[in-house]
Amino acid sequence: MLSIDAFIPVTPDDREFFADLYRRHPPVHSDMSLTTMLCWNHYAHYEYARVGEGVVIMSTIQGERSFRGPIGPPDPEALEAALDIAVREGGEVAYYIFDDATLDLVRSQYPTLPLRPDRDFADYVYRTEDLATLPGRDYLTIRKHLNRFRRECGPTVEAITPNLLGEVVGFLERWCEWRHCDESPVLAEEKTALRYAIAHFDDLGLEGIAVRVEGAIAGCALYDRLNEETAVVHFEKGLPDCEGIYRAVNQETAARLAGRSTFLNRESDLGLPGLREAKLRYHPHHMAEVHTARRADLEKRHL
Repeated sequence: MLSIDAFIPVTPDDREFFADLYRRHPPVHSDMSLTTMLCWNHYAHYEYARVGEGVVIMSTIQGERSFRGPIGPPDPEALEAALDIAVREGGEVAYYIFDDATLDLVRSQYPTLPLRPDRDFADYVYRTEDLATLPGRDYLTIRKHLNRFRRECGPTVEAITPNLLGEVVGFLERWCEWRHCDESPVLAEEKTALRYAIAHFDDLGLEGIAVRVEGAIAGCALYDRLNEETAVVHFEKGLPDCEGIYRAVNQETAARLAGRSTFLNRESDLGLPGLREAKLRYHPHHMAEVHTARRADLEKRHL
């Protein structure tokens, strides 16, 4: 039986462990990224335990535990251990599935278990080349808006390097003042995650771009590799002073990654209607879906 005492916190010292694990079993959803776990550790309190040849991950958000995995080769016994501890220790939504292999295994082992798709947390995955070149009629309106931004705002673009991080911090402070981060619990948590990402930029293996307007940073993105064919944008921010900054950050990020990553994961829309509309406007290639199981249903999984 998997015990709660078997779990240990995810820390920066686990980079090599997760790098090896993910070489063998690549993640497809941003929430499985080690960068995500480290940047958001203050909020989600990620821990992991080894079960057989796999790894079960636990997160604790506002006192509610949930579990995912096992990450590893298909192992019905390890899966049963993960679901068992989800029943014993999990919150109302006790178990999350972030990849098709685990979804198929759960469905084959527990065919009557209700699994609910969580559309709000499904990641949008695009062809990088499409976002870089914005081809055809599907992107005509975006191209027009982007061309107007370039004419009216005269942006310049540069890679984020360690020497630029101090200026990026200043930009993010201005962004938070505009968005009133300290008055919003969600934005306050994101501000902490961003600060961690910048403070550990090199250690996390992050890359980024900054878009300047009139010499000052007006937008930026931070990203890294999720798997061999996919990059993931962890943070993307822009100030409202010159309309079109987010379109520019998006296109310039893709242009930097074109030829290196076939796909670009731009994370979920969190169920926000405006964000959903904006992400759909760019025509995702596919979604990295999320499914959940409630503790009450897991208790009856053998019936």
